[in-house]
Amino acid sequence: MGKVYFIGAGPGDPELITLKGYKRIQEADVIIYAGSLVNPQVMGDRREHAEVYNSAGMTLPEVIEVMKRAVGEDKTVARVHTGDPSIYGAIREQMDALEELSIAYEVIPGVSSFVASAAQLKKEFTLPEVSQTVILTRMEGRTPVPSKESLAALAAHRASMAIFLSVQMMDKVVDELTKAYPSSTPVAVVQRATWEDQKIVEGTLADITEKVRKAGIKKTAQILVGDFLGNEYALSKLYDEGFTHEYRRGKE
Repeated sequence: MGKVYFIGAGPGDPELITLKGYKRIQEADVIIYAGSLVNPQVMGDRREHAEVYNSAGMTLPEVIEVMKRAVGEDKTVARVHTGDPSIYGAIREQMDALEELSIAYEVIPGVSSFVASAAQLKKEFTLPEVSQTVILTRMEGRTPVPSKESLAALAAHRASMAIFLSVQMMDKVVDELTKAYPSSTPVAVVQRATWEDQKIVEGTLADITEKVRKAGIKKTAQILVGDFLGNEYALSKLYDEGFTHEYRRGKE
């Protein structure tokens, strides 16, 4: 019986797809991928006669129709999304449609661009005594954002923040964030994290807008904000020689 696999292809580097996701793409009879975002190299080892569809120019009914036809022909479908499909992947509407059609599906997670960006910066979101919370969000654009989730409201927590799909409104992002964060708060913008043409711009809320403008970054970028980007933090208790836990007794 045919089946649909929603696969997180990772942030860009073709080696950052999971082994399970890679195998499902290799085995797929039909591949539907987000062409404007997914690195084509992740599909480089697909079957010779696999059908490939670029969903960038397709509507939801068209995507579902391809899946329905393929599964009806006992074929395996790889629905390939960028990063991790559960984050701004618009997969819920696809899964609900498959549920209505009684089509079996599975979701295979992937490496999101926000963690890939932190890796490229060599930073840790959850530094002891700095931040133990990570907020993933976006500015309101053509897709609305609930008022209780405005950037200004979220910034009040002064947590580590990863802002998606918003770099084209960098000035507005900064205006909202500075309602709570000091203007000296460090910011990093990572465009196309892990791709060969990756760009990284670092600064503070006071100067990041101009730096991003000069770098020509207008899309496909993560905005990371917070003191986790700085260098002041407390050491972890996990490896503290005086800290006792389940696997080790600390020195007295």
